[in-house]
Amino acid sequence: MALFSLVDLQTPHSGYHWQRGQRRFFEGWYFRVTLPAAGQSFAFMYSIEDPAGGQPHSGGTAQILAIADQYLCRTFPAVHRFWAWSEALGLGHWRSFENEPAANLRWDTRANWLAPAAFEQQIQEGYQATATWHQGKLTEPNGHTARWQYQTRPVYGWGTPTQTQQATAGWLSFLPIFEPGWQILMAHGLATGWIEWQGQRYNFTNAPAYSEKNWGAAFPEKWFWLQCNAFLGLPDLALTAGGGRRSVLGWMEEVAMIGLHHQGQFYEFVPWNAAVNWQIAPWGDWQMTAESREYLIELKGACPATAGTPLRAPTRQGMQFVCRDTLLGSIDLQLRRRYSRTLLLEAHSSLGGLEIGGSPWDQPWVS
Repeated sequence: MALFSLVDLQTPHSGYHWQRGQRRFFEGWYFRVTLPAAGQSFAFMYSIEDPAGGQPHSGGTAQILAIADQYLCRTFPAVHRFWAWSEALGLGHWRSFENEPAANLRWDTRANWLAPAAFEQQIQEGYQATATWHQGKLTEPNGHTARWQYQTRPVYGWGTPTQTQQATAGWLSFLPIFEPGWQILMAHGLATGWIEWQGQRYNFTNAPAYSEKNWGAAFPEKWFWLQCNAFLGLPDLALTAGGGRRSVLGWMEEVAMIGLHHQGQFYEFVPWNAAVNWQIAPWGDWQMTAESREYLIELKGACPATAGTPLRAPTRQGMQFVCRDTLLGSIDLQLRRRYSRTLLLEAHSSLGGLEIGGSPWDQPWVS
Protein backbone atom coordinates (compact mmCIF):
# COMPACT_ATOMS: atom_id res chain seq x y z
CA MET A 1 0.00 0.00 0.00
CA ALA A 2 1.57 3.28 -1.08
CA LEU A 3 2.00 5.99 1.53
CA PHE A 4 2.46 9.61 0.49
CA SER A 5 3.99 12.46 2.43
CA LEU A 6 1.88 14.54 4.77
CA VAL A 7 2.55 17.66 2.69
CA ASP A 8 1.33 15.89 -0.45
CA LEU A 9 -1.88 14.76 1.25
CA GLN A 10 -2.80 17.92 3.18
CA THR A 11 -6.17 19.05 1.91
CA PRO A 12 -7.45 22.58 1.43
CA HIS A 13 -9.21 23.93 4.52
CA SER A 14 -6.99 21.91 6.87
CA GLY A 15 -6.30 25.07 8.91
CA TYR A 16 -8.53 26.94 11.34
CA HIS A 17 -11.01 29.33 9.67
CA TRP A 18 -11.89 31.81 12.40
CA GLN A 19 -11.04 35.41 11.41
CA ARG A 20 -11.35 36.82 14.94
CA GLY A 21 -14.65 38.50 14.24
CA GLN A 22 -17.73 38.73 16.44
CA ARG A 23 -20.25 37.08 14.11
CA ARG A 24 -21.70 33.70 15.04
CA PHE A 25 -19.05 31.07 14.29
CA PHE A 26 -18.24 27.44 14.95
CA GLU A 27 -15.63 25.02 13.72
CA GLY A 28 -15.87 21.29 14.27
CA TRP A 29 -13.59 18.28 13.70
CA TYR A 30 -14.34 14.55 13.45
CA PHE A 31 -11.78 11.76 13.92
CA ARG A 32 -12.67 8.08 13.62
CA VAL A 33 -10.72 4.87 14.29
CA THR A 34 -12.24 1.52 13.31
CA LEU A 35 -11.13 -1.72 14.97
CA PRO A 36 -12.15 -4.51 12.56
CA ALA A 37 -10.94 -7.32 14.85
CA ALA A 38 -13.17 -6.05 17.67
CA GLY A 39 -16.01 -5.15 15.32
CA GLN A 40 -16.22 -1.68 16.88
CA SER A 41 -15.22 1.95 16.29
CA PHE A 42 -14.45 5.15 18.16
CA ALA A 43 -15.41 8.60 16.85
CA PHE A 44 -14.07 11.77 18.47
CA MET A 45 -15.92 15.03 17.76
CA TYR A 46 -14.56 18.43 18.79
CA SER A 47 -16.06 21.88 18.34
CA ILE A 48 -15.42 25.47 19.30
CA GLU A 49 -18.15 28.12 19.22
CA ASP A 50 -17.84 31.92 19.23
CA PRO A 51 -14.15 31.76 20.19
CA ALA A 52 -13.87 35.51 20.83
CA GLY A 53 -15.62 34.77 24.13
CA GLY A 54 -18.31 36.60 26.01
CA GLN A 55 -21.17 35.27 23.86
CA PRO A 56 -24.04 33.01 25.04
CA HIS A 57 -22.61 30.00 23.22
CA SER A 58 -18.87 30.65 23.62
CA GLY A 59 -16.95 27.52 24.49
CA GLY A 60 -15.90 24.09 23.31
CA THR A 61 -17.31 20.57 23.34
CA ALA A 62 -15.72 17.14 23.08
CA GLN A 63 -17.90 14.13 22.28
CA ILE A 64 -17.04 10.46 21.83
CA LEU A 65 -19.18 7.82 20.17
CA ALA A 66 -17.65 4.52 21.18
CA ILE A 67 -18.10 0.78 21.75
CA ALA A 68 -21.69 -0.32 21.02
CA ASP A 69 -22.58 3.31 20.18
CA GLN A 70 -21.97 4.42 23.79
CA TYR A 71 -21.58 8.16 24.34
CA LEU A 72 -19.44 10.53 26.38
CA CYS A 73 -19.51 14.33 26.34
CA ARG A 74 -17.55 17.09 28.05
CA THR A 75 -17.78 20.86 27.69
CA PHE A 76 -14.88 23.31 27.83
CA PRO A 77 -16.30 26.76 28.65
CA ALA A 78 -12.93 28.57 28.65
CA VAL A 79 -12.24 29.64 25.07
CA HIS A 80 -8.80 30.94 26.06
CA ARG A 81 -7.68 27.35 26.56
CA PHE A 82 -8.48 26.39 22.95
CA TRP A 83 -5.87 26.57 20.20
CA ALA A 84 -5.77 25.73 16.48
CA TRP A 85 -3.31 26.24 13.65
CA SER A 86 -4.37 28.39 10.70
CA GLU A 87 -2.12 26.74 8.07
CA ALA A 88 -2.42 23.04 8.90
CA LEU A 89 -4.49 20.59 10.90
CA GLY A 90 -3.76 21.13 14.56
CA LEU A 91 -6.06 21.87 17.50
CA GLY A 92 -6.49 21.29 21.18
CA HIS A 93 -8.50 22.28 24.23
CA TRP A 94 -7.96 21.62 27.89
CA ARG A 95 -9.87 22.23 31.06
CA SER A 96 -6.92 23.37 33.17
CA PHE A 97 -3.15 23.52 33.09
CA GLU A 98 -1.12 22.01 35.93
CA ASN A 99 -0.81 24.52 38.82
CA GLU A 100 -2.69 27.18 36.83
CA PRO A 101 -3.73 30.22 38.94
CA ALA A 102 -7.40 30.59 39.66
CA ALA A 103 -7.59 33.87 37.74
CA ASN A 104 -9.53 33.62 34.48
CA LEU A 105 -6.95 34.55 31.86
CA ARG A 106 -7.99 36.67 28.87
CA TRP A 107 -5.97 34.31 26.69
CA ASP A 108 -3.70 31.45 27.67
CA THR A 109 -0.41 31.94 25.81
CA ARG A 110 0.50 28.36 26.69
CA ALA A 111 -2.45 27.01 24.70
CA ASN A 112 -0.67 25.33 21.83
CA TRP A 113 0.74 21.98 20.82
CA LEU A 114 2.51 20.16 23.64
CA ALA A 115 4.91 17.27 23.36
CA PRO A 116 2.89 14.11 24.09
CA ALA A 117 4.75 13.45 27.35
CA ALA A 118 4.22 17.05 28.48
CA PHE A 119 0.52 16.86 27.67
CA GLU A 120 0.19 13.64 29.64
CA GLN A 121 1.95 15.15 32.64
CA GLN A 122 0.54 18.67 32.68
CA ILE A 123 -3.03 18.50 31.30
CA GLN A 124 -5.65 17.22 33.69
CA GLU A 125 -8.41 16.94 31.08
CA GLY A 126 -8.47 17.78 27.39
CA TYR A 127 -7.29 16.74 23.94
CA GLN A 128 -4.89 17.65 21.15
CA ALA A 129 -4.83 16.47 17.54
CA THR A 130 -2.85 16.95 14.34
CA ALA A 131 -2.78 15.10 11.04
CA THR A 132 -0.44 12.51 12.54
CA TRP A 133 -1.04 12.50 16.32
CA HIS A 134 -4.10 12.37 18.56
CA GLN A 135 -4.34 12.13 22.33
CA GLY A 136 -6.64 13.11 25.17
CA LYS A 137 -8.35 12.25 28.42
CA LEU A 138 -11.90 13.02 29.50
CA THR A 139 -13.84 12.25 32.67
CA GLU A 140 -17.58 12.79 33.11
CA PRO A 141 -18.95 13.70 36.57
CA ASN A 142 -20.55 10.24 36.72
CA GLY A 143 -17.08 8.68 36.59
CA HIS A 144 -17.12 7.54 32.97
CA THR A 145 -13.65 7.99 31.49
CA ALA A 146 -11.80 7.83 28.19
CA ARG A 147 -8.10 8.16 27.39
CA TRP A 148 -6.32 7.77 24.07
CA GLN A 149 -2.99 8.13 22.31
CA TYR A 150 -2.35 7.11 18.73
CA GLN A 151 -0.37 8.18 15.69
CA THR A 152 -1.72 8.20 12.14
CA ARG A 153 -0.10 7.67 8.74
CA PRO A 154 -2.30 9.26 6.05
CA VAL A 155 -2.98 7.12 2.97
CA TYR A 156 -5.63 9.20 1.16
CA GLY A 157 -6.48 12.85 1.65
CA TRP A 158 -9.26 13.94 -0.69
CA GLY A 159 -8.42 13.30 -4.32
CA THR A 160 -5.91 11.30 -6.30
CA PRO A 161 -2.88 10.95 -4.00
CA THR A 162 -0.35 11.80 -6.73
CA GLN A 163 -2.11 15.09 -7.50
CA THR A 164 -2.96 18.25 -5.59
CA GLN A 165 -5.61 17.46 -3.01
CA GLN A 166 -9.10 18.82 -3.58
CA ALA A 167 -11.61 20.90 -1.66
CA THR A 168 -14.63 18.72 -0.98
CA ALA A 169 -17.04 21.46 -2.08
CA GLY A 170 -14.91 22.60 -5.05
CA TRP A 171 -13.18 25.91 -5.70
CA LEU A 172 -16.22 27.92 -4.62
CA SER A 173 -15.57 26.72 -1.07
CA PHE A 174 -12.73 29.24 -0.87
CA LEU A 175 -15.34 32.01 -1.04
CA PRO A 176 -17.52 32.73 2.02
CA ILE A 177 -20.75 31.66 0.35
CA PHE A 178 -21.52 28.18 1.74
CA GLU A 179 -23.14 27.73 5.14
CA PRO A 180 -21.55 25.64 6.46
CA GLY A 181 -18.25 24.58 4.89
CA TRP A 182 -17.31 20.89 4.76
CA GLN A 183 -13.97 19.23 4.08
CA ILE A 184 -12.83 15.62 4.26
CA LEU A 185 -9.34 15.91 5.72
CA MET A 186 -8.24 12.29 5.44
CA ALA A 187 -10.37 9.72 3.63
CA HIS A 188 -8.16 6.91 4.85
CA GLY A 189 -5.19 6.48 7.15
CA LEU A 190 -3.51 3.88 9.37
CA ALA A 191 -3.64 4.46 13.12
CA THR A 192 -1.41 2.80 15.70
CA GLY A 193 -1.73 3.24 19.46
CA TRP A 194 -4.38 2.69 22.10
CA ILE A 195 -7.78 3.89 23.30
CA GLU A 196 -8.96 3.27 26.85
CA TRP A 197 -12.74 3.27 27.31
CA GLN A 198 -14.28 2.86 30.77
CA GLY A 199 -11.04 1.32 32.01
CA GLN A 200 -10.63 -1.20 29.18
CA ARG A 201 -7.71 -0.62 26.83
CA TYR A 202 -7.91 -1.37 23.11
CA ASN A 203 -4.50 -1.61 21.43
CA PHE A 204 -4.32 -1.43 17.66
CA THR A 205 -1.82 -1.34 14.81
CA ASN A 206 -2.60 0.09 11.37
CA ALA A 207 -6.30 0.45 12.15
CA PRO A 208 -8.43 2.33 9.57
CA ALA A 209 -8.62 6.04 10.45
CA TYR A 210 -10.65 8.93 9.04
CA SER A 211 -11.10 12.67 9.65
CA GLU A 212 -13.22 15.58 8.41
CA LYS A 213 -14.35 19.06 9.50
CA ASN A 214 -17.10 21.70 9.26
CA TRP A 215 -17.16 25.44 9.89
CA GLY A 216 -19.56 28.37 9.67
CA ALA A 217 -22.49 29.69 11.67
CA ALA A 218 -24.40 26.40 12.06
CA PHE A 219 -24.77 22.91 10.63
CA PRO A 220 -27.06 22.46 7.59
CA GLU A 221 -30.80 22.72 8.04
CA LYS A 222 -31.02 18.99 7.29
CA TRP A 223 -28.43 16.39 6.31
CA PHE A 224 -27.35 12.75 5.98
CA TRP A 225 -23.95 11.02 5.89
CA LEU A 226 -22.33 7.64 5.19
CA GLN A 227 -18.68 6.73 5.80
CA CYS A 228 -16.61 3.55 5.84
CA ASN A 229 -12.98 2.59 5.28
CA ALA A 230 -13.18 -0.92 6.76
CA PHE A 231 -14.72 -3.05 4.02
CA LEU A 232 -14.41 -6.84 4.10
CA GLY A 233 -11.37 -7.97 2.13
CA LEU A 234 -10.72 -4.47 0.73
CA PRO A 235 -8.44 -2.64 3.19
CA ASP A 236 -7.60 0.04 0.62
CA LEU A 237 -11.22 1.09 -0.06
CA ALA A 238 -12.56 4.30 1.51
CA LEU A 239 -16.03 5.78 1.08
CA THR A 240 -17.52 9.09 2.17
CA ALA A 241 -20.94 10.26 1.03
CA GLY A 242 -23.43 12.81 2.24
CA GLY A 243 -25.91 15.48 1.43
CA GLY A 244 -27.74 18.36 2.96
CA ARG A 245 -29.94 21.39 2.69
CA ARG A 246 -27.57 24.32 3.08
CA SER A 247 -27.51 28.08 2.61
CA VAL A 248 -25.71 29.61 -0.38
CA LEU A 249 -25.72 33.41 -0.33
CA GLY A 250 -28.99 33.33 1.55
CA TRP A 251 -30.65 30.79 -0.76
CA MET A 252 -31.34 27.22 0.32
CA GLU A 253 -30.16 24.35 -1.91
CA GLU A 254 -30.13 20.57 -1.65
CA VAL A 255 -26.86 18.91 -2.69
CA ALA A 256 -25.15 15.56 -2.24
CA MET A 257 -21.89 13.86 -3.17
CA ILE A 258 -20.08 10.51 -3.12
CA GLY A 259 -16.32 10.07 -2.94
CA LEU A 260 -14.50 6.76 -3.30
CA HIS A 261 -10.77 6.03 -2.98
CA HIS A 262 -9.41 2.67 -4.14
CA GLN A 263 -6.01 1.44 -5.31
CA GLY A 264 -4.67 4.96 -5.83
CA GLN A 265 -7.68 6.18 -7.79
CA PHE A 266 -10.32 8.72 -6.77
CA TYR A 267 -13.90 8.35 -7.99
CA GLU A 268 -15.80 11.59 -7.41
CA PHE A 269 -19.52 12.12 -7.86
CA VAL A 270 -20.42 15.76 -7.16
CA PRO A 271 -23.06 18.18 -8.47
CA TRP A 272 -20.71 19.69 -11.06
CA ASN A 273 -19.73 16.37 -12.69
CA ALA A 274 -22.49 13.89 -11.90
CA ALA A 275 -26.17 13.35 -11.22
CA VAL A 276 -26.60 12.32 -7.58
CA ASN A 277 -29.87 10.92 -6.23
CA TRP A 278 -30.89 9.78 -2.78
CA GLN A 279 -33.67 8.31 -0.71
CA ILE A 280 -33.04 8.51 3.03
CA ALA A 281 -35.49 7.23 5.63
CA PRO A 282 -36.08 9.06 8.92
CA TRP A 283 -33.85 6.31 10.34
CA GLY A 284 -32.57 2.89 9.32
CA ASP A 285 -32.26 3.10 5.53
CA TRP A 286 -29.89 5.13 3.31
CA GLN A 287 -29.91 4.74 -0.48
CA MET A 288 -27.85 6.73 -2.98
CA THR A 289 -27.02 6.45 -6.67
CA ALA A 290 -24.82 8.63 -8.83
CA GLU A 291 -23.85 8.73 -12.49
CA SER A 292 -20.85 10.56 -13.99
CA ARG A 293 -19.49 10.50 -17.54
CA GLU A 294 -17.62 7.24 -16.92
CA TYR A 295 -19.04 5.55 -13.84
CA LEU A 296 -22.18 4.51 -11.97
CA ILE A 297 -22.25 3.93 -8.22
CA GLU A 298 -24.93 2.57 -5.93
CA LEU A 299 -24.85 2.75 -2.11
CA LYS A 300 -27.10 1.12 0.45
CA GLY A 301 -26.83 1.72 4.17
CA ALA A 302 -28.95 0.13 6.87
CA CYS A 303 -29.21 -0.36 10.61
CA PRO A 304 -31.87 -1.63 13.04
CA ALA A 305 -34.49 0.82 14.25
CA THR A 306 -33.10 0.49 17.78
CA ALA A 307 -29.52 1.34 16.76
CA GLY A 308 -27.90 4.73 16.96
CA THR A 309 -27.20 7.45 19.49
CA PRO A 310 -28.28 11.12 19.59
CA LEU A 311 -25.35 13.52 19.22
CA ARG A 312 -24.93 17.25 19.67
CA ALA A 313 -24.15 19.53 16.73
CA PRO A 314 -23.66 23.30 16.44
CA THR A 315 -26.83 25.24 15.68
CA ARG A 316 -27.55 28.96 15.79
CA GLN A 317 -28.84 28.31 19.31
CA GLY A 318 -25.64 26.51 20.37
CA MET A 319 -24.92 22.80 20.71
CA GLN A 320 -28.12 20.78 20.44
CA PHE A 321 -29.13 17.12 20.08
CA VAL A 322 -30.09 17.41 16.42
CA CYS A 323 -28.49 14.31 14.85
CA ARG A 324 -28.38 10.56 15.30
CA ASP A 325 -25.41 8.30 14.50
CA THR A 326 -24.32 4.71 14.50
CA LEU A 327 -20.86 3.27 13.85
CA LEU A 328 -22.30 -0.22 13.37
CA GLY A 329 -24.21 0.29 10.14
CA SER A 330 -24.30 -2.05 7.17
CA ILE A 331 -23.02 -0.52 3.91
CA ASP A 332 -23.07 -2.13 0.46
CA LEU A 333 -21.68 -0.52 -2.68
CA GLN A 334 -21.34 -1.33 -6.35
CA LEU A 335 -19.23 0.62 -8.84
CA ARG A 336 -19.76 0.06 -12.58
CA ARG A 337 -18.69 1.53 -15.87
CA ARG A 338 -21.48 3.71 -17.13
CA TYR A 339 -22.02 2.44 -20.68
CA SER A 340 -21.01 -1.21 -20.49
CA ARG A 341 -22.39 -1.69 -16.96
CA THR A 342 -19.25 -3.72 -16.21
CA LEU A 343 -18.97 -4.32 -12.46
CA LEU A 344 -15.68 -2.82 -11.26
CA LEU A 345 -16.11 -3.08 -7.52
CA GLU A 346 -18.50 -4.64 -5.04
CA ALA A 347 -18.03 -4.22 -1.31
CA HIS A 348 -19.71 -4.77 2.04
CA SER A 349 -19.10 -3.67 5.61
CA SER A 350 -20.91 -3.96 8.91
CA LEU A 351 -18.78 -1.16 10.40
CA GLY A 352 -20.25 1.77 8.49
CA GLY A 353 -20.86 5.19 9.94
CA LEU A 354 -24.43 6.36 9.28
CA GLU A 355 -26.04 9.65 10.29
CA ILE A 356 -29.07 11.84 9.84
CA GLY A 357 -29.45 15.34 11.22
CA GLY A 358 -31.52 18.47 11.29
CA SER A 359 -35.22 18.46 10.46
CA PRO A 360 -37.86 17.60 9.47
CA TRP A 361 -37.49 13.81 9.37
CA ASP A 362 -41.15 12.79 9.48
CA GLN A 363 -40.95 11.05 6.09
CA PRO A 364 -38.25 9.77 3.66
CA TRP A 365 -36.12 12.42 2.00
CA VAL A 366 -36.08 11.80 -1.76
CA SER A 367 -34.00 13.92 -4.09
